[in-house]
Amino acid sequence: MAGEKTFNRWLVVVGAMLIQVSLGAVYIYSVFKPSLMAKFPTWSATDLALPSQLILAFFAVGVIFAGKIQDKIGPRLVASVGGAMLGVGLIIASFATDLMMFTIAFSVIGGLGIGAAYVCPIATCVKWFPDKRGMITGLAVAGFGAGALVFTPIAKAFIASSGIMSTFMYLGIIFLVAVVLGAQLMVVPPVGYKPEGWNPPAPVPGVAKASGGDFTTMEMLRTPQFYLLWITYFAGCMAGLMIIMNITNMWQSPSMIELAKAMPTVSKDAFKAVADQGALAVMIVAILNAAGRLVWGQVSDVIGRKMTLMIIFAYAGVTMLLLNTFTSYPMFLVGVCSVGFCFGGFLGLYPAVTADYFGTKNVGANYGFMFAAYGVGGLFGPWLAPKLMTIVGKIPYEAMDKGAMIVKQFAAGNYVTSFMISGVMCLASIGIVWMLKPPTK
Repeated sequence: MAGEKTFNRWLVVVGAMLIQVSLGAVYIYSVFKPSLMAKFPTWSATDLALPSQLILAFFAVGVIFAGKIQDKIGPRLVASVGGAMLGVGLIIASFATDLMMFTIAFSVIGGLGIGAAYVCPIATCVKWFPDKRGMITGLAVAGFGAGALVFTPIAKAFIASSGIMSTFMYLGIIFLVAVVLGAQLMVVPPVGYKPEGWNPPAPVPGVAKASGGDFTTMEMLRTPQFYLLWITYFAGCMAGLMIIMNITNMWQSPSMIELAKAMPTVSKDAFKAVADQGALAVMIVAILNAAGRLVWGQVSDVIGRKMTLMIIFAYAGVTMLLLNTFTSYPMFLVGVCSVGFCFGGFLGLYPAVTADYFGTKNVGANYGFMFAAYGVGGLFGPWLAPKLMTIVGKIPYEAMDKGAMIVKQFAAGNYVTSFMISGVMCLASIGIVWMLKPPTK
């Protein structure tokens, strides 16, 4: 076929990476939180968490609708519209004067835009790479995990030089341009396409294949396998997003408690050093998040998706149960990076699992419904940690306010309850995955 001979399928991967790195900046919200708190001092802790919760929820909603639309009209236009919505959302957010306006712009418009653009590279890459499905879905979403690594220093530089609200303006322009450019490489392969010299292999133990062929979304929703997979995906996403969206605060609590033992009021420089360590943790976790998408996807092509998922859930579950004991900075990094590494694996594997179980023809729409687990996990995970946090001390620290030095109170908390709940859910998912069998129509 002409399209098969002339179009280099790796160009789709290039476009996918450009899109996903921009979309992945959603994970740097914890970098914005201190500046938003200073800009809007009347916002409570739950107010500050609300935009991060809702952007993940609307992200998932956008994937559901855009997945079905791009299956019908193609990914290029849908991804372009998504990039435009994300950019415009952040630009409008830069003019926000209250929580409602900021949340509608940043979380609703921006979140729907992220979802629309996110699903297109995944659905397109799956169709071009039936021979490397686990690896390519991991690669297609690796950029999303790396987005925080790329944009954390950029955002910090913008905040330092121009302030928090101008930062949203500049990032909105960057995301709009980058995503729309990447969308132009989203090309669907010809009907019946398969890579030269490749033939579908015999079934591999542990890699489920839907014996009934391609499932429509309604057919998929009538299978118990969908709901069991959805529950496990929710458990993994809740754990990962609980950590990623709260890394800075989770590190500040134990470190401020230690600093308070040596100084009655934590100095401005000491507090800044702690905040900088939190921002560094965000960047390091982003690296492991991206690496997890690549590594676990390739592992699953060798040992099977089921076995790989069981290993990841065991790793994540044990880490979450132990995380509250990791109070030194090196151990804290080990813990949160382990969770980020596992979370990347979930994001990399579940598109391939969806294609394995329910076929590739309707994978955009089908994965949209599967991805709703991410949205629900995004609502519960970032909310659960501060909600169940037990305040163990209020520590005075120095801060600048309108050019004057003042003393504020930092509420240091213990997150052990939310860690335990998440860890148990991950471990329970091992049994669910172990029970799963391929669906039949």
